[in-house]
Amino acid sequence: MIIKRFNKLIQLISFRALLFIVLAATALLQFFLMIDNVRGVTYDIQLTELSPETIRSSKTVEDTVKTEIERENAEKAVDPVYIYKDEVPSQRATFVTTIFDIALEVKKDIAEAEEEISQAEQIKMLRTGLKDIFDNHQNLILSDAQLLNVLSASQANLESARDALATLVEVNLNYPLRKDSLLPYRNELESKIRQQPSISEGLMSVAIVIGRAAIVETEVLDEEKTAIAKQQAKEAVEPTRILQGQIIVQEGEVITREIYRQLELLGMLDSEESIKPIAGLIILILLQMSFLFVLFDRTEKDIASKRNELLVTIIVYVIALIMMKLIALISTNFDLMIAFIFPSALVTMLVRVLANDRTASIVTIITAASAGIIFHEGLSGILQMDTALYILFGGFASIIFMRSLEKRTDILQAVGIVTLVNIVFIAFYILMGQSGYGMKEVAFYVAAAIISGLLSGALMMGLLPYFESAFGLLSVVRLIELSNPNHPLLKKILTETPGTYHHSIMVANLAEAACEAIGADGLLARVGCYYHDVGKTRRPLFFIENQMGTNPHDTMAPESSAEIIIAHTTDGAELLRKHKMPQEIIDICLQHHGTSTLKFFLFKAKEEGKELDESVFRYPGPKPQTKEAAIISIADSVEAAVRSMQHPNAEKIQKLVQTIIQDRVQDDQFDECDISLKELKKIEDVLCETLNGTFHSRIEYPKE
Repeated sequence: MIIKRFNKLIQLISFRALLFIVLAATALLQFFLMIDNVRGVTYDIQLTELSPETIRSSKTVEDTVKTEIERENAEKAVDPVYIYKDEVPSQRATFVTTIFDIALEVKKDIAEAEEEISQAEQIKMLRTGLKDIFDNHQNLILSDAQLLNVLSASQANLESARDALATLVEVNLNYPLRKDSLLPYRNELESKIRQQPSISEGLMSVAIVIGRAAIVETEVLDEEKTAIAKQQAKEAVEPTRILQGQIIVQEGEVITREIYRQLELLGMLDSEESIKPIAGLIILILLQMSFLFVLFDRTEKDIASKRNELLVTIIVYVIALIMMKLIALISTNFDLMIAFIFPSALVTMLVRVLANDRTASIVTIITAASAGIIFHEGLSGILQMDTALYILFGGFASIIFMRSLEKRTDILQAVGIVTLVNIVFIAFYILMGQSGYGMKEVAFYVAAAIISGLLSGALMMGLLPYFESAFGLLSVVRLIELSNPNHPLLKKILTETPGTYHHSIMVANLAEAACEAIGADGLLARVGCYYHDVGKTRRPLFFIENQMGTNPHDTMAPESSAEIIIAHTTDGAELLRKHKMPQEIIDICLQHHGTSTLKFFLFKAKEEGKELDESVFRYPGPKPQTKEAAIISIADSVEAAVRSMQHPNAEKIQKLVQTIIQDRVQDDQFDECDISLKELKKIEDVLCETLNGTFHSRIEYPKE
């Protein structure tokens, strides 16, 4: 009763106003729950003053400035690692040989040509042959005159120059040579080329250009090994830490710049600065609430769904905050961190089931950040990052692996994965902490990880029915309940309209496959199909799949027949409401025919010479509002049409499916849902594939 009154009250408020109110109340509650976790001891001290007392560090923090300086020094002290490439000399010799061989081939082509080729064309042919080499070697530039010299040289001169230059290049590269030393080596090679008698004067400039281009480094910087060496040097440097309880300054000691910097790092300066952590907390909360505001404000759903998802998400988040605060309050009685008992994936699993993956991901991050504040023990700079990461990994593990709740094993698998991720994170925590934990401490943390995972699943399943009942939400668990053949309405369909029941099962198979192909909710589509024709139970014999012989429509006026057929959607919705079925199922019942026309009875009326308004033969709608409803409307028509087809084959089925989809599009039946033409094509392919498997050809057995 109270819930109904509350629902009526919030329905009087616009969604954006409700969003502001809910998030403001959540922010205020969160602030008071977390305020004590950000306050600390501070001192009003200035540089060069005498310390009024002995000041000790209130927490353990890393002195990042000193640590980074020491690591940078260690990194700079590492010499670069070079590697000698012994294959370079032969490769560069081959490079030289290739250029001359190409020139010889071009000369041969020119000599064998039937018509005389001009010099310009000859140069162009040679430049074309050398194009790939020129493109890959920017420092290899040969003028037209030099190329003409190459073409004008005899074969013997070219071969002699080739062999001499290749040998020179290979010999001069047979020792380590770095990039910054290339210029003197190229100059030295040029001098040696000029002294080669086997290179003719006409080819000398060409050989020099090629030779200089052939000289490259044989010893190159191994960036990976250098980076590894530098990284190892940095990692070898132990972080410089200011330990909790460590004396920062003695009473009466002068506050030097270094002492002042350490106090500043610890956040222990100036009593007025105590407001900074509070301001920081306010900023964090505002940032969290801003994300939630944008998330829900931009959600493209109906107001009722958005309102329910908002309230569910906030309630789950507040429950998590209260649980974390209670654990944090009793944690002072323990030497070990009991925060790991908190069910890391509870928030994520509940929000994912009751809302969606996107909301669950955002709330997981927000919850992790809040946990970092609430469980903060002064052993880290700002957040208790180990707890925050613990919740992040546990939460996202449930998002990734809890893809379905159609079977209990799915839930058990998700809980098992979350528990395993928790244990792995605990191993990381223990190893990275480098603490001397004994077997009892290790066993405690492993037990906490297991309890956290089990609590996540148990509390999710325990709280889920209450949220579904309070907000009328349609979760996967509820859908599975509705798909039970023992449901009274399904029994009614089966016993009173067996043909309709069989038709609904076939449509469900088609719709589910099509939904999964485009990322829509396949389970919702399947369950919606089970109930979409429940209205036919009022007049079962007026629907062809339930007729055993005579068809009552044969003796009826077409407008009367249309009225009965059309009424099955509204009759079905009325029956579903009577059984308090979810609104999503009712919507599918009303929308699966949209505002389409009963063409058979319309044509029959025209054949009888009746001039009736076409609206008499149209369903009242509304048109499909969701992808699931649109797919069911297609699958419903396709299944019925294929079943009535004589000797169906793949080609006939594809043509029929295409025609039905095109008719729906041309009749503007999908204008009010966000289905795309690309998705319609995928739906067509899946429906054809499924139907081909169902209505495949069978072997005709011989008669005895």
